[in-house]
Amino acid sequence: MTSLATIPDRPAPAPASIDLGALRVAQVTQSPFPYLIVPHFVRAAAREAIRRDFPQIEHPGSFPLSTLSFGPAFARFMRELESPEMTACVAEKFAMDLRQSPTMVTVRGQSRAKDGKIHRDSTSKLITALIYMNDEWESATGRLRLVGSPDDLTDVIAEVPPEQGTLLMFRNDENAWHGFEPFDGPRRVIQLNWVRDASVVRREQRRHRVSAFFKRLRGR
Repeated sequence: MTSLATIPDRPAPAPASIDLGALRVAQVTQSPFPYLIVPHFVRAAAREAIRRDFPQIEHPGSFPLSTLSFGPAFARFMRELESPEMTACVAEKFAMDLRQSPTMVTVRGQSRAKDGKIHRDSTSKLITALIYMNDEWESATGRLRLVGSPDDLTDVIAEVPPEQGTLLMFRNDENAWHGFEPFDGPRRVIQLNWVRDASVVRREQRRHRVSAFFKRLRGR
């Protein structure tokens, strides 16, 4: 017979790394395209472990999650970002049906002086989320700007310092222009996308793997 005294204690589940409550109440700015900013989306209590377990990325460029090595806290963080609960929350915020839209994650650890040019994301991406994991950002450059035109970085709609725990999310409309003033050095950011179908994930991951391979060969 088993008694309460002989049942081993189960470890308590780790507290959530992300604050879905803060995302749920965040205001979506609708013009000129829908976007939102959540400064403390990654919970303060989780940040140090995520920072410790963040992939070691020595080269510029975006790297698919499957090509990187990282610790358990970062792995748990990624599972939460790609969870059904997160997808449901994002779908509600942007009034979109994302139930058949796969997610795709890439990670950056370094920025080059030539990075940051104004662009909009591929039309295969429906929603883009950028989660920053840097210390307090003192540089005047390297701060992502949502801008009102494809050729003027001073036409600022919103500017987002890439500080630890900050989430920027926007719908990938045809005018969703963004970029930043050049910065050379460590700049940690996770990009999470909801995309049109699984073929997009396969194609984009293949492209990123090839690009990352040659970037590693060339170095900086």
